[in-house]
Amino acid sequence: MRLARLLRGHVGEVVAVFALLLAQALCELSLPRYMSDIVNVGVVGAQAGNAAYLGHMALVMFGFCVGSLVAAMLSGLIASRVAAAVARDLRRKVFAKVMSFSPAEVNRFSQSSLITRCTNDVQQIQNMVVIMLRMVMFAPVMGVVAVVQVMTMGGGLAWIVGAALLAVLGVVTVLFSLTMPRFKVMQSLVDRVNLVAREMLDGLMTIRAFGRQDHELERFDEASGDLRDAQLFVNRAMTLMMPLMMLVMNVATVAIVWFGSRGVAAGAMRVGDMMAFISYAMMIVMSFLIVSMVAVILPRAEVSVGRVQEVLAVEPAVREPKHPVAPAADAPRGRLVFDHVGFRYPDAEGDVVSDVSFATAPGKITAIVGSTGSGKSTLVQLAPRLYDPTSGTVTLDGVDTRQMSLADLRSRVGYVPQQGFLFSGSIRSNVAFGTDASGTDAPDATGEKDLLRAVEVAQASELVSRKDGGLDAPIAQGGTNVSGGQRQRLAIARALAMRPEVLVLDDSFSALDYATDARLRQALARECADTAVLVVAQRVATVMGADQIVVLDEGCVVGQGTHEELLRSCPEYLEIAKSQLSASELGLKEGE
Repeated sequence: MRLARLLRGHVGEVVAVFALLLAQALCELSLPRYMSDIVNVGVVGAQAGNAAYLGHMALVMFGFCVGSLVAAMLSGLIASRVAAAVARDLRRKVFAKVMSFSPAEVNRFSQSSLITRCTNDVQQIQNMVVIMLRMVMFAPVMGVVAVVQVMTMGGGLAWIVGAALLAVLGVVTVLFSLTMPRFKVMQSLVDRVNLVAREMLDGLMTIRAFGRQDHELERFDEASGDLRDAQLFVNRAMTLMMPLMMLVMNVATVAIVWFGSRGVAAGAMRVGDMMAFISYAMMIVMSFLIVSMVAVILPRAEVSVGRVQEVLAVEPAVREPKHPVAPAADAPRGRLVFDHVGFRYPDAEGDVVSDVSFATAPGKITAIVGSTGSGKSTLVQLAPRLYDPTSGTVTLDGVDTRQMSLADLRSRVGYVPQQGFLFSGSIRSNVAFGTDASGTDAPDATGEKDLLRAVEVAQASELVSRKDGGLDAPIAQGGTNVSGGQRQRLAIARALAMRPEVLVLDDSFSALDYATDARLRQALARECADTAVLVVAQRVATVMGADQIVVLDEGCVVGQGTHEELLRSCPEYLEIAKSQLSASELGLKEGE
């Protein structure tokens, strides 16, 4: 059982819980025997009316009750701590695994499903671990010892217990067959509700702009209604269990009293023994009831374990090399080389990019342009190893990026994605995110100077100066309290603060006005003399001054050179340029 494997690191605590549950069971199983002696000896027997005898027996029974209470409390405390530790470790493992995923692996599960697996599924596992330690271990001990006690008492009533157990197992089997198929469906429906809710929240402005609130509410109600129906079916089936079990127990009690009274009348059984028999019979039925309930509930936790294990079993496409190689001390810094690189997404029919070759150089700007869907963003995501090429090689400072440790590689490559994401915190914490100063409350003067330099180069100085608190001004989750252009500039500052060898800007100027775009390009050229800059851009005006421009069309390089060279030699580039700028702005004669 996969749930049991989760407890391998907590053997000592499990043994302690078992010992405490055994003590609790023995204490509770002793009570019917003492009750029988009180009735048989202290009420109708030789010690009838003897207050000293009755008081002594009452104190002994009280001692067993206290012992059972203490054992139950301690076992519950330890079981809860173990379950919480198991859940904590699982969440850490799942989160660490997800952090190693490439975007393709995240998309394989979907963000909403991964969130559900880290929260809802782990919570199901935690609850089941508590049930396993408190009930699954306690019930068999109680049931087995109670059966032994019943067998030793005789009286010819054991058949009643057997019939009651058969009835219990019959009820549980029916309920198990009805509810088992629904548990996995329920978890999938939880994923669906989370997915719809996440899409609605992410696209709230678009939904309002197109007046689709009612449609989206209907879609959410449909997903929520399906989950409700599945939960109601399971809950209704489960609510039938307790009344049916109580019916079985009450019928068994009546049968024991009916047939036991005949034995008492015939002198084959004493009154106290019949009372003890009733108590043991109820303990046996309850023990099997607990085991049966767990058998019905357990599959849902097993489904959750399977979903969590499914994430943990994924082998990330981008992995740490077994023997990392670092660039030589005298190797050129910022030399990023794409050598006949091709890439294909998992399960895709064709390559997104194929046979792409170019190189960057320190202090030089390399731009990549092309039509929408030509593979520009995919190509530059190979630089920090968000993906690995399916053919060819990408080298940095003379070393294949697949042979470098991820931490070393990503400390050398500053990557700014299309959508500049900001974390909740402050401007300082976001800009310093990739540096050691990100977690420092009071950075030293050098760290402060580097942050201010990065902010200035990214043209975000005015933003910082206008905010109350400057660098310590608050930033909401996702950067929702700043504009799109401000988010992009702060994301660029975050990459610059790392002082990378290669700065990758994936269409990171799209939300900037032309004046800010021009100032930013000038600042990069002036301040990043020892940094290679790789820019993906839609605007020709952004890349006109680049030292090298690579033109992509359907994933292939169709032109490479400077702006002036490409205007003469690359029809695809000329078409893009003329669609954005006039002939005079391009330095062309009318009609060219």
